[in-house]
Amino acid sequence: MIGEPQPKDEAAQQQDRADKVLVHVRRAKSATAQLSERDRARQRVAVIIPAKDEARRIAATVRAAKAIPHVDLVLVVDDGSEDNTQDVARDAGAVVVRHSHNRGKAAAMETGAAVVAMRDAAGRAPRLLLFIDGDLAETAVNTAPLVGPVLDGQADMSIALLPPQPGAGGRGIVVGAARRAIASMTGWTPTQPLSGMRCLTREAFEAATPLARGWGVETGLTIDLLRLGYVAVEVPCDLRHRPSGTDLRGQMHRAAQYRDVQLAVSARRVRAVGGAVRGVGTKKKA
Repeated sequence: MIGEPQPKDEAAQQQDRADKVLVHVRRAKSATAQLSERDRARQRVAVIIPAKDEARRIAATVRAAKAIPHVDLVLVVDDGSEDNTQDVARDAGAVVVRHSHNRGKAAAMETGAAVVAMRDAAGRAPRLLLFIDGDLAETAVNTAPLVGPVLDGQADMSIALLPPQPGAGGRGIVVGAARRAIASMTGWTPTQPLSGMRCLTREAFEAATPLARGWGVETGLTIDLLRLGYVAVEVPCDLRHRPSGTDLRGQMHRAAQYRDVQLAVSARRVRAVGGAVRGVGTKKKA
């Protein structure tokens, strides 16, 4: 019908992505890297917690997150929970937004970042975005070391390195696949490519959107940012969360992870080929 917007074909979508790459690689430095010492001391951090059915742990996670230096906003995105996660989180002091149905972690992260942007004050540097899992409970405060490298301008994204988790039943298949894909596409080999605890500048987060869907979000985020010339570091953090076991549920979870990681990687390989054909390469920021 005349006047109705038509869906973009794959070539147009790839061109949009290429245009976005050029916009971001032309930026000299992130806003955070340009902060004065005084501004750094005043820099604020927003903790974003995507959560689904985390009523048992979310209160402890929120309270611990509020104790992280520079944090002035803890936002829980209730992604279609069937329990009272939103009420427990709100009672613990979090700002809560809710998806009426489960939309996945990537959508929850994007919703959280959008809400934080609306709360950022004009004339001040955008808040850093610290994404953490809802099941960290009291150990959530131990994500504090992720803020330093980003605040100081040493990195655009910091990723938590977790200690071995009691009860974890994985054999490293998904981790290995993600690690090899990131290394082959970016030249950087992460230790824990699936770690969901990450601190980013606002600029870096927006450069990587739209995020990869499902459990491929972390792998896609890392590949996209490194290929755009942003810097990532891994930081040891003493965190404890609920691991996936060796039962059927755990095996199904890891199968879904593997599927989503492969989808995220495949999509980025296609984009890389398309960019090379058009002469759009990866550039480092000045």
